[in-house]
Amino acid sequence: MTARTDARVPRHLAIVMDGNGRWAKQRLRPRTFGHHAGQKAVREAVEFCLRRGIASLTLFAFSSENWQRPPTEVSALMELFLKAIDREVDELHGNGVRIRFVGDLDAFAPELHARMRGAMERTSGNTALNLNVAVNYGGRWDIARAARLAAEAASRGEFGFDEIDEQRLHGYTCLADQPPLDLFIRTGGETRVSNFLLWQIAYAELYFTDTLWPDVDQDRLAEALDDYARRERRYGRTGEQVAG
Repeated sequence: MTARTDARVPRHLAIVMDGNGRWAKQRLRPRTFGHHAGQKAVREAVEFCLRRGIASLTLFAFSSENWQRPPTEVSALMELFLKAIDREVDELHGNGVRIRFVGDLDAFAPELHARMRGAMERTSGNTALNLNVAVNYGGRWDIARAARLAAEAASRGEFGFDEIDEQRLHGYTCLADQPPLDLFIRTGGETRVSNFLLWQIAYAELYFTDTLWPDVDQDRLAEALDDYARRERRYGRTGEQVAG
């Protein structure tokens, strides 16, 4: 794939896919109906990223806090994950998409865990798009895990404890091998990050929309990218420095 150098297009896009339950409620349907409808928006987002040359797309599918939801909804989500993997992996693989599930995968049932591993292994050589699906993921968990792994490496003598700085710690976070996060989108009208990619979001641009996730299509995503393209990313510098 040809490398993209247009700074107006994010290299890494992350989305909190919020609003499935409210979308279903508006239609007097159960919450699970909204989760099923949200799958179309996922396909729209993947196709959009492939067309725009975006290198990485990270989707917040199931947070570590979502286990607190009603057991029937959690069970339905697990079943949805299984079916989605079986149904979508062939097409994703055919389009050169590399799938990665990020989060504490050990909490899932063995069958689902095995399907996730299988999808990751099958698509590991693909380069058109990194599709990161965050499941049982939390930003604090990611940072704590990175700190533990760095401390373990230091204990083995790989480097000194005083050498654990931001750059070294970053290397142990879940998405360390991918481009820095450029654009963070949350649908559904809420304006918070909800423990998602706390380390990676440090210099990301934030975009919030009232559109519920099942209603998100490529036109809505294009609006977010248009807004992103108009922003001046200074990284601590002045506007004059950026312009110069």
